[in-house]
Amino acid sequence: MTKADIVNAVYTDAGGGYSKKESADLVDDVFETMKETLARGEKIKISGFGNFVLRDKRQRQGRNPQTGEPIVITERRVLNFKASQLLKQALNADLSEEDLRSDPGAASDPDASSPSNPNQSPSLAADQGE
Repeated sequence: MTKADIVNAVYTDAGGGYSKKESADLVDDVFETMKETLARGEKIKISGFGNFVLRDKRQRQGRNPQTGEPIVITERRVLNFKASQLLKQALNADLSEEDLRSDPGAASDPDASSPSNPNQSPSLAADQGE
């Protein structure tokens, strides 16, 4: 999803309350406020969605992977996002426990697995010498 998609979603979901330009300005204002808040080192907590947290990483010794030469990795800030439990549940609502445990091919044909499959028909088990 792009910023333009978000602007379009705000425009259509607002029920005609905002023009396209006003929707774009609103989205820009939200993102600008988020950037300014993070630049001050503050955390952003959006209930039901998640947390945006800045972490300061120290300067450390590293190695150039192409040459193997030691280099100094400068200190920097990194942005982490931690999804809320509600968001995680919403993202996984369509998945059953079986889908999470099995590989993609097994979900389409459960009887196509190994010969020791307990769901296998008795005639196939007899053909395999069981």
